[in-house]
Order: sequence, then C-alpha cells, then structure tokens
Amino acid sequence: MKKNLQTAFLTRQYMLSKDFELYYYNDRNLSNVDLHTHDYYEFYFFLEGDVSIQIGNDRFPMQYGDMILIPPHIPHRPYIHNLKVPYRRFVFWISQEYCNHLLQISPDYVYVIQHVQLYKDYIFHTDQITFNMIQSLILDLLDEMHSDRFGRQAQISLCVDNLLLRINRFVFEQRNPGHRLEHASLYQQLTAYIENHLDEELSLEQLAGAFFVSKYHIAHVFKDKLGISVHQYITKRRLALCREAIMGNTRIADVYQTYGFRDYSSFYRAFKKEYGISPKTLRDMQIGTIALNSPDDRPARKERKEKHT
Repeated sequence: MKKNLQTAFLTRQYMLSKDFELYYYNDRNLSNVDLHTHDYYEFYFFLEGDVSIQIGNDRFPMQYGDMILIPPHIPHRPYIHNLKVPYRRFVFWISQEYCNHLLQISPDYVYVIQHVQLYKDYIFHTDQITFNMIQSLILDLLDEMHSDRFGRQAQISLCVDNLLLRINRFVFEQRNPGHRLEHASLYQQLTAYIENHLDEELSLEQLAGAFFVSKYHIAHVFKDKLGISVHQYITKRRLALCREAIMGNTRIADVYQTYGFRDYSSFYRAFKKEYGISPKTLRDMQIGTIALNSPDDRPARKERKEKHT
C-alpha cells in the first residue's frame, strides 16, 4: 500500500516517545519559528530551501546534504529567506536516555554526540554518495515506522541503530582523514580506495599501480576474502550506491553516469540481475512511498521502452 510519509509541521518542541521520533517536512509559506531549546538531541538533514539555521549566536546557510546535530539546551531556529521555495528536511529526535542506552552497547554510537558537545562543531557537509546513503536509511526507517508488518518494533530499533552508526562512522572518518588506512590490511585499503573512486574508471591495472602490488595478488586477495572478482565487487558497490541514490530520488540518468556505468543498457542489465527489478520499477515504488521528486522528473511511459530519466 502506498503511504504518505510526510508530516504537517508542528511547533511542538517536546517528544511524545521516550526514545526517538522522525519526521519528513515539506513546507511552503512556513511562519517564523522562534528561537528555542529542547531536552533531547536533534539531527537535522537538509533537502531543499532558501534557509539558514541559527545555532547559539551563529548562523549557517544551508545547502543540500547538510547535516546538523543540535544538543539539548542549545538555542536554535531556522531563517526562511524565500517563502516561494519548498523547505524540505528530515528531523530526527533522540532522547538522552536512549543515547545513554546505546553508549552502554558501544561508544561508537555516540561519537558524534561527544564530538559536538566537546567542539561545538554542529554542522557537517556531506558528499552526494554519503547523503544518498543516509537518506536511504532514513526512508527505510520512516517506511517501517508507518508499517504494521510483523517484527516492526525490532526492525525499527535496528534501523535507528544502523542509521546512527553510519552517521558516526561518516563523521569520524571526515574528522580523522587517513586514520582508517594507517593500520589497515591491503584488502581494507583496497576497498576504501574503491569506495572513494567509484565514480571513476577502476581496473585491476589501476589498483595495482596505486598500491604497487601485482594485479594477480589483488585478484587473489578478493577471491580469498569474498569469493568474487574485483570487477564483481566494484559492480556490486556501484549498484548499491545507485539503488540508494534512486531511493533518495536522484534521476536515473544522473545515477548510472555518476557511479561509473558507461551506458544505460549495461547498467539496466546489471541492476535487474542484482535486484530482480528494473531501476524504473524501484523508482516508481519509491515515488509511491514518498513524493520527493522534482516536478520535471516524470516516470517513463513503458517498462519495455524504459527511459533513464
């Protein structure tokens, strides 16, 4: 069943849940929001709008893909500069108690919270690949929250924990460049390199040149670790990013070109083989779940003559 995951904006600044709440807002002509604080953590993910955010005494202009973490008792408010532009964002509230619960499991869950509290470093700029991944995780969580499927509560907890862990990993690696590779094995360095160059030409010869090892050794490492070839691994990673981007409502024509596929037909065949559905089918399913598409992003007329729009 198609679900509308959008929430009408409320000025309420307290949580109804004891653990976490998640909202997708898409507003026009939003009235001014006063400077305010609350007693929980607020993650804010910016999608669209002519907006800046005041945090304390500082004001930050927002751009697509920006992520903000506002700790308890820190005054903040949005400034909307153009009411004609839709103001779209995800807002995720999480209680201090739930953060303490996650801390008991692993401090990795609260790295970004500790970082923000210590350095007052509230805003994080993401690249397109990272934000597509985050947006996909958020949409999965929203979809689960609006479902009545078996295991719903357990799946919601898994989605929340996974979202937080991925955010913490991103912030740690952004604030500690090179740390991950210092003591990493060749396999870990290779996968990290591939991850950072998926939008470029990648081949065994290129990897061998970058790491000063033979291409046969690299091929053996991947076969030994994963049981698949380097080419298969690269294709799977590219397809996974394409899937996340499509679920984040990036145009299919932009997706396959961004992530290293030379032409649409090869991308289509690989995607259909990997996921059992076409890119357009996934896109149409996502449009049915949440209307994040732009007015010019029209679905193709026929599956058999699928347009990569």
